[in-house]
Amino acid sequence: MGQGPTGLAVVLSLAGALPAGTPLLLDVGHTLPPAGDALSRGRGLDALWLLYLFIILGVTAEKFFCPNLSAISTTLKLSHNVAGVTFLAFGNGAPDVFSAVVAFSNPRTAGLAIGAVFGAGVFVTTVVAGGIALVKPFTAASRPFLRDVIFYMVAVFLTFVVLYLGRIRLGEALGYLGLYVFYVLTVVLCTCIHRRQRRDGLAPPGPWEPEMPANVEEPEPSGTNSGDYGEEYRPLLPSQETSLRILTTALSPLDYRKWRRKPWYWRLFKAFKVPVELVLLLTVPVVDPDKDDLNWKRPLNCLHILTSPLLCVLTLKSGAYGLYQIQGIFPVWALVTLVASALALIIFITTSNEEPPKYHCVFAFLGFLASAMWINAAATELVNVLRTLGIIFQLSNTVLGLTLLAWGNSIGDAFSDLTMARQGYPRMAFSACFGGIIFNILVGVGLGCLLQMTSSQPLVKLEPDSPLVWVLAGTLGLSLAFSFVMVPAQCFQLGKAYGLCLITCYLVFLCVALLTEFRVIHFSTL
Repeated sequence: MGQGPTGLAVVLSLAGALPAGTPLLLDVGHTLPPAGDALSRGRGLDALWLLYLFIILGVTAEKFFCPNLSAISTTLKLSHNVAGVTFLAFGNGAPDVFSAVVAFSNPRTAGLAIGAVFGAGVFVTTVVAGGIALVKPFTAASRPFLRDVIFYMVAVFLTFVVLYLGRIRLGEALGYLGLYVFYVLTVVLCTCIHRRQRRDGLAPPGPWEPEMPANVEEPEPSGTNSGDYGEEYRPLLPSQETSLRILTTALSPLDYRKWRRKPWYWRLFKAFKVPVELVLLLTVPVVDPDKDDLNWKRPLNCLHILTSPLLCVLTLKSGAYGLYQIQGIFPVWALVTLVASALALIIFITTSNEEPPKYHCVFAFLGFLASAMWINAAATELVNVLRTLGIIFQLSNTVLGLTLLAWGNSIGDAFSDLTMARQGYPRMAFSACFGGIIFNILVGVGLGCLLQMTSSQPLVKLEPDSPLVWVLAGTLGLSLAFSFVMVPAQCFQLGKAYGLCLITCYLVFLCVALLTEFRVIHFSTL
């Protein structure tokens, strides 16, 4: 039975990011011709193009996640620590978690999830952490570092045991989620104790590091009335912008003043991101509590009332709900369009361009949902693309997970952490390396397996499709043990030698993994 175009294909085709009719969900249920055949090469190129598109989508969507999550935490009056290890961790780790959940939904692609979870862990704890030490030698925060490494080592050990047993039961899946809840409580408790000790003068102050804003990139101007533009961009006379000008300015993914100051490689990467950013600007509302107007753009936000619900119904279950016809006559997407259009018109009439309404925080929840749907759709198609690549090039799911999927999911974290380090916040960036991947492995594996369990079969079988899984687990364990021993041995002074050792470790691991995949190195299976 053939597969029609998915909801994501419909949305991207309508937005212009893909040519009309481009298939996103590739049929991998049939035997493909050998890799040398022209059809295989064509499908391989299509898969590589889609892989790049979804990596860009995943990297860009995180920028739309974090401001909304910050606004939600402010609305719910959560402390910075709770928000950091819950909402912010979810925002940064959303591509990894969605990829794992989607991959665990099919026993044939479970190796992708394991490879991605372990591969991202190895990449972040070696390349990213080592890069931070190379860019900006610093003194690590001792207690947070030891706490995060211990929790992550426990999570890796639990995953190793689950893989050795070949299955995960309901209690074990709940144990993953429970361990993450315990980690969150530990972070909150340790922070409260440390603050009390500092208030009472019992704790010596550590190396000073200023507060870091949520967005580590250079702030982008939000309108012509901003004081950050400088004298040459400041208007001579105060004026009110029209709704049309506000809409065109808000939909522009390029800031020409910032464009002129950036190097050529930043411009090249930005040029590739512009089509995807435009689609996200059209469909994802962003509430930014760091801006005076909370990023309220009346015409664009009213447009979001229409586009965000349409995005949800057209991407959920590959568009099955959106294309469903009520009484066999009226499609659901048309009903959503009518209701959303009426609501958008009411909001446009009852609000103004200058001041956000009292219910503006609702747009943060809508933006969070729309971002989650984009990343979920991207993860679904990405897993199918990687599965197709594995069949075409005869590669195991594990090696695809630890390379392409892990790199794609981690590249956003790598850019943000290294940017933080260059701007003088290496301790915060180093802590983010370990704190984020704890969320990825515990919630990714726990929730991914939990969603696949049923009342009749409360377990999920996890059978490694390659001895490469054990290479992955062993390398991750060794890299964590190395940091756990070497960082305290250096009195938490991390320099370039430590960074070079970590990056060398990753290069050796990558060589061993590829040689194992191509059967140059043989390991006896457990």
